[in-house]
Amino acid sequence: MARPAQEPDEVDDIVAAWKRERPDVDVSAMQVLSRVSRLARHLDRARKQAFAAHGLETWEFDVLSALRRTGPPYDLSPGRLVAETMVTSGTMTNRVDRLVDRGLVQRRPDPHDRRGVLVSLTATGRRSVDAALDELLDHERTILGGLDAGEASRLADALRTLARNVQR
Repeated sequence: MARPAQEPDEVDDIVAAWKRERPDVDVSAMQVLSRVSRLARHLDRARKQAFAAHGLETWEFDVLSALRRTGPPYDLSPGRLVAETMVTSGTMTNRVDRLVDRGLVQRRPDPHDRRGVLVSLTATGRRSVDAALDELLDHERTILGGLDAGEASRLADALRTLARNVQR
């Protein structure tokens, strides 16, 4: 069953204005990428709200969720955390220090490397990241609420393809 025609949005207005002012250029990419950019801003706001509701900053959630996703015993080396969160080692050291001060993670010796250290999620950190994740998923379901399951799946596939092209 075909969906009814959609009402124009602000991106349609922007594209129309560019077509009028610059009919010599193809602005069709804006139909997709301007919407992705605007949606990203909405998602960033939703993420910040979800995390703030549980006393976390976005970067704190990123570190805690990297640990949580590893499964028990919920620990990673600092180098692996750097790779998971795409920040510098100096930034990660500062972040871990701050999370240790808050009781959300702890440092402990790596049992497989006498010189190594592991960063481990504490019980408090696990409760915090789990609660923030639940809130985030509620926000994300709301954002995707206008799509049925098939549309959401096709959009995910298209965005995966787009992301692969950008990452090359």
